Amino acid sequence: MTDIIAGVGIPDTPAVAEATEFLRERTNSLLFHHSRRVFLFGSLHARARDLRPDPELLYISAMFHDVGLLIPFSDTEQRFELDGADHARTFLLDHGFSGSAAEVAWRAIALHTTPGVPGRMEPEVAATHYGVLTDAVGWGMDGLEGDRMDEIVAVHPRGDFKQEFLKTFVDGLENRPDTTYGTVNADILEHFVPGFRRTSMVDRVLDAPWPR
Repeated sequence: MTDIIAGVGIPDTPAVAEATEFLRERTNSLLFHHSRRVFLFGSLHARARDLRPDPELLYISAMFHDVGLLIPFSDTEQRFELDGADHARTFLLDHGFSGSAAEVAWRAIALHTTPGVPGRMEPEVAATHYGVLTDAVGWGMDGLEGDRMDEIVAVHPRGDFKQEFLKTFVDGLENRPDTTYGTVNADILEHFVPGFRRTSMVDRVLDAPWPR
């Protein structure tokens, strides 16, 4: 039986059930509820914009989008978004999805913190980004029906989301600060980690090994 929250059906498939369990068992309640809200908000934004993402692919993209904060994928340090994207691609391929479907989810997760670009890409990529923006910074809230938002938050409560979410980023990134170069993640480390100063493109140009 399909669960329906705020008029959005949770896909009733084995892959969705396993992705849900992965989040429950391997991350924490903050990221679990956040990821489900991202799927629900992203679905509502997609509907309002006449986008038609594949619900199963959107759900898995939403559920894996932040797992790289807690579960690095590679022994080589890389952006947490890439860790999450790599987890999702492996999960999808292991569950019989096509390579093209896995790559769409990979892009949705890899680009979910990148301003401007995801909205020009596949519906799953755009909807994941829109859901993240709504839950993290309140983007687009005025375009969503208040009772539907209330229902989503009732089922997946925010708690002390602002402080706990930022702490999760600090905990997940302070030991790999170089991976935040050129991303919004550097904002968080610069605010919370004493002595951290982001490297700017100006620094890199001026420090390049050219005479001028």
